[in-house]
Amino acid sequence: MSWFLLRRGLRVGAPLTALVQGKWTKSSNWNRIVDPLNGEPFIKVADLNETEIQPYVESLAKCPKHGLHNPFKAPERYLLYGDISTKAAHMLSLPKVSDFFARLIQRVSPKSYQQALGEVYVTQKFLENFCGDQVRFLARSFAVPGNHLGQQSHGFRWPYGPVAIITPFNFPIEIPVLQLMGSLYMGNKPVLKVDSKVSIVMDQMIRLLHHCGMPVEDVDFINSDGKTMNKLLAEAKPRMTLFTGSSRVAEKLAVDLNGRIKLEDAGFDWKILGPDVHEVFIIDH
Repeated sequence: MSWFLLRRGLRVGAPLTALVQGKWTKSSNWNRIVDPLNGEPFIKVADLNETEIQPYVESLAKCPKHGLHNPFKAPERYLLYGDISTKAAHMLSLPKVSDFFARLIQRVSPKSYQQALGEVYVTQKFLENFCGDQVRFLARSFAVPGNHLGQQSHGFRWPYGPVAIITPFNFPIEIPVLQLMGSLYMGNKPVLKVDSKVSIVMDQMIRLLHHCGMPVEDVDFINSDGKTMNKLLAEAKPRMTLFTGSSRVAEKLAVDLNGRIKLEDAGFDWKILGPDVHEVFIIDH
């Protein structure tokens, strides 16, 4: 299949590039991801710097605040994404495709085969849930009777327009696909930033979505460090950013973006242990 960059041994056949304005582009800088099995460099990933973000700023600026589609504009795109979801769900249901993504996840993150395959399964089921008319139904509106004849209040599910999605390393396909597709279903234009250590997984998934009919201009995909991404957000001013990651970065972004952000942050989760707990066993395991 044309969207596979990798050979059977999961060695990269080409460097991982960036996607902006419908084109896969190279960078003047490259980040070499270390093989977790032997410590040697094995994936070459584009590492955009602050001088290379202007195409992303321009791409987001082209998207109006009423989005790429909404209930009054290009409603056929709801059906388009229903079809894309149908095709992508079918692709991920194929054993050779699900196995490919499961082993690719394993190659860059510390998961067993069953854990990685479970992540692919959840993603496939999500796409399956939004096949056919389900994307259109997701945009269902409501009406409330007014005070007198002819008066009504209508509510519509409306896109933000240009948005940003930042996802961590621990779920290389599940978190970014679910968040990305939810954004696209409702007519947003997202720029996606995945942790570079695992971004090869979403690189392949985006190519699969293109293979399934997703317009190449609908998603921008960037590989960069946090400082560069922060500058991109400051200059592009997306109308909403969805961030999944550390609470420290989340607090900084909340200030930098003046609150235009939704957070799924992390930190230490304290656990209260009862008097009957074997402390040494708990610490060791």
